[in-house]
Amino acid sequence: MRRRPGSRGFTLIELMVGIGVLALLMRLAIPSFDAAFLSNRLASYANAFSSSAQLARSESIKRNAVVTLCRSIDGLTCASSGGWEQGWIVRCPSSDGAACDASGSSSIVFHVQPPINASYSFTGNAYSVDFQPTGVGATAASLTLCRAAPSAGLQERSLQVFSTGRVSIKTTNTGSCST
Repeated sequence: MRRRPGSRGFTLIELMVGIGVLALLMRLAIPSFDAAFLSNRLASYANAFSSSAQLARSESIKRNAVVTLCRSIDGLTCASSGGWEQGWIVRCPSSDGAACDASGSSSIVFHVQPPINASYSFTGNAYSVDFQPTGVGATAASLTLCRAAPSAGLQERSLQVFSTGRVSIKTTNTGSCST
């Protein structure tokens, strides 16, 4: 088969070989994209929690009152069950809705974090973290953020809220989604 001097293009065989090579490269690249996506999502959730803890600490100092970071289902009150994946709030008790008051029956909510993706688990040993007026944490917390579904991911984030009020985030690779 001779080509005319002016004709250009691919033969069917060249096209099929090119598509086969492209399919092989995509098959190799997709798992690394999944790992990068998992890492970014975990970092985003961990940073959101850390920001909330820093906000609670700064509000406790600014308002000279105890401010609480707690799990919340409705974005208004602290939850007594469930995990942190259902969302959380930063709040303080108030009598008048303007100033923090330990004897208040209502509360001022400074920040509401909506629930995280249902395929992630965010568990820990504390239901809430209180920050004293001096900025130190009255309670320490140890939390684990990981992908729980469709299968446990190979990356987790271990979050520690120390009694000094500082938050530490570490990447772990145990592959188990537990605290």
